[in-house]
Amino acid sequence: MQPLNYRHLYYFWVAAKEGGIARAAERLDMAVQTVSTQVHELERALGYTLFRSAGRSIELTEAGATAARFAEQIFQLGEALPAAVREAANAQGVRLAVGISDALPKLAVRHLLQPAAQTPDLRLLCHEGDFGDLLAELALHRLDVVLADRPAPANPNLRVFSHRMGKASVAWYAPAALLEGVKGKFPACLAELPLLMPTTDSAVRSRLDDWLARNGIRPKVVGEFEDSALLATFGESGFGAFPATEWSFDELTRVRGLSLLGRCPEVVEHFYAISAQRKVEHPVVRQLLVQAEQSSA
Repeated sequence: MQPLNYRHLYYFWVAAKEGGIARAAERLDMAVQTVSTQVHELERALGYTLFRSAGRSIELTEAGATAARFAEQIFQLGEALPAAVREAANAQGVRLAVGISDALPKLAVRHLLQPAAQTPDLRLLCHEGDFGDLLAELALHRLDVVLADRPAPANPNLRVFSHRMGKASVAWYAPAALLEGVKGKFPACLAELPLLMPTTDSAVRSRLDDWLARNGIRPKVVGEFEDSALLATFGESGFGAFPATEWSFDELTRVRGLSLLGRCPEVVEHFYAISAQRKVEHPVVRQLLVQAEQSSA
């Protein structure tokens, strides 16, 4: 196959975004024939037809839709390149851009990133968001690593790799005022209390549901939260008892004054670092993985 001509790819990308050769030519202020020729050159180089007739207009073929997705990523990276180079040239110290899945407990994030705090002149950039969106940002190299409560799903279009960072069992907490009049011992007392739970998008939710069922508890769920920090805030305010990892114990009991209802070591949250390389190159991410492996050994 011939080397890819990025000028041809660019004209195709504009035509795909604009919905036709004529609209692309208008946007580019070029002749329709010129744009059409460039697109045909790209088709010849790739060996596949990228557009097909659809009435009086054209539409992308399956090959064209795939090419358009890759072109979108390529030119988004191109648009980000000047700012990234400028930032890298002016930056001091080590930069670490971390994507944090919104389902991941925030106190667990602090625990996972604690070893990085020892890095001299570290510049830590944390971005919280939807797991799928963060993986796309990682694949585009806008993030150095993504922290999540699950490994990346198998997807041939996303070349990312999951690395285990450890695990933590879950315990239940509540403010003392909420426990007045509660008669049962743990875990039976959970049937008497309003409960706050992570949403079903969270990997740990199904484990919690199974654990409650095994203990014969019919939960009164009064709130479900994607954001674990918001869940803990509502719990602290007295809306209900809630689960959190053992790593949160000191913060929730000593700092926030919540009561530990009990532990359920059978329910475990797993944590992963997801990178764009099988062999992690970023020195701080390597350090995090090594220390996580040592602490779990």
